[in-house]
Amino acid sequence: MPNPKRRHSSARRDRRRAHDALDRPAGSTCANCGEVKLPHRACRQCGFYKEREVIEGKSLI
Repeated sequence: MPNPKRRHSSARRDRRRAHDALDRPAGSTCANCGEVKLPHRACRQCGFYKEREVIEGKSLI
């Protein structure tokens, strides 16, 4: 089993890990209530998807 002959420097290690950070999930606004929601999913606040109610949403009152 081959093993590294010398240790990698911390700068080399950190450059490799520079792309490992997590991004925030994309957000879009609901056309009905304006709440931020995940794209291609029904709005959790009002229950609308593509301008029609698909699930019973919470009451806005």
